[in-house]
Amino acid sequence: MSMIRSPAVTLTTVTLFSLVFLSAYGYDGMVGGRTEVKDVKTNEEVQELGRFSVHEYNRSLRHRGNGDGCRELTFVEVVEAQTQVVSGIKYYLKISATQNGVTKIFESVVVVKPWVHSKELLNFGPSTSSERKIVPIRF
Repeated sequence: MSMIRSPAVTLTTVTLFSLVFLSAYGYDGMVGGRTEVKDVKTNEEVQELGRFSVHEYNRSLRHRGNGDGCRELTFVEVVEAQTQVVSGIKYYLKISATQNGVTKIFESVVVVKPWVHSKELLNFGPSTSSERKIVPIRF
């Protein structure tokens, strides 16, 4: 008994197979694995997400009543970045920023959902290789 398939069924089967294959092998062989961002310093989207992270951190300080200007940060640049595909794209950023004239490295996690035009800062704090004078803030 031979099976007759419509072009729509065949296309759907091929599409599903392609999605499964790409999700399993398209991101360093791991579904949901992290991928290093190349050319971080020239990647405008990544640099903008770094600015966003510092802005949100400073905003949270002011909201909590700690925004005396001394603890606020000034964005310098993102120095490292990784992405992870989740329900959106999760960015793991290492950000260079100054506080009272001293440059330090901070880590942030931002989730971007382009289809709803949203970005959300999940975590921001000093890098493990940096001094721990600033308390990490979870969002």
